[in-house]
Amino acid sequence: MASIFSKIVNGEIPCYKVAEDEDYLAFLDIFPLVRGHVLVIPKVEIDYLFDLDDQKYIGLMRFTKRIALALKKAIPCKKVGVAVLGLEVPHAHIHLVPLNSESDINFSKPKLKLTAEDFTEVASKIAGEFV
Repeated sequence: MASIFSKIVNGEIPCYKVAEDEDYLAFLDIFPLVRGHVLVIPKVEIDYLFDLDDQKYIGLMRFTKRIALALKKAIPCKKVGVAVLGLEVPHAHIHLVPLNSESDINFSKPKLKLTAEDFTEVASKIAGEFV
């Protein structure tokens, strides 16, 4: 059965897309820790990040870096935090979280509730900074 992220890649489920290329996709987490929380995935469904072949892994990291740089320009923050958990969705993914304090990347804290308009605005801001 396809993961929810594969369904997003295939257009079966909508997302707030930030950027994509032939192999990778970045979109907003719909249960964000902070405003601008982005997920970056390979389009190929592989459960565990470290099971990606070297070429896909390096490509994912390069794409993730470009997203992080755009995110930092679009959302005021001190740094962009990176987390790899991968327990909740069986599809390799990287969390990018704008940080102003270490508690901003605490996954046990309550998630933000944003409107569709908020998500659209944030995705557009980040996409506008993506090069």
